[in-house]
Amino acid sequence: MKNKYFPDEDIEEDDLYFICYMIERVARHIHQRNRYVVNTIGKEELYHLISVANVLHSENPLKVEDDWIRDYNLEYGDFDITDVDRELAERIPTELEMGRVYQRLIVDTMDSKEDYVDGIVRVYNNELCDVIDNYNCSAFYEPSYYIAKAYQEGGF
Repeated sequence: MKNKYFPDEDIEEDDLYFICYMIERVARHIHQRNRYVVNTIGKEELYHLISVANVLHSENPLKVEDDWIRDYNLEYGDFDITDVDRELAERIPTELEMGRVYQRLIVDTMDSKEDYVDGIVRVYNNELCDVIDNYNCSAFYEPSYYIAKAYQEGGF
């Protein structure tokens, strides 16, 4: 995938990782599901964000988070992904860890006609995300190849 602003530059997997990480951060902050953040921002703006990810990653993540909430009019909801049964989930994965899970899932399930933005929209709107984001189960801890296989087969 080529950078929107510098067509000679490729967008790297680390840029995708940063965007997935920020989607997770913002969604947790505003108590929404990741798909809400992705769908509200939209494909064109996601293309902008992934094109400037190599610059944004050096910013304070709290500032980037606040900018996204303000710039994309993201609203607060009532979904708290961290509200888990502590007997089932001793540890909640970090935003960085979940960013990596989603980055790998996007890359592992992309086809040749797809770019990273299409992959973001496709994956975050899949029902499997509800399972991955249920920290009372261990789906997010599974190896990336197993999560990709579950995605392709329609579930775990």
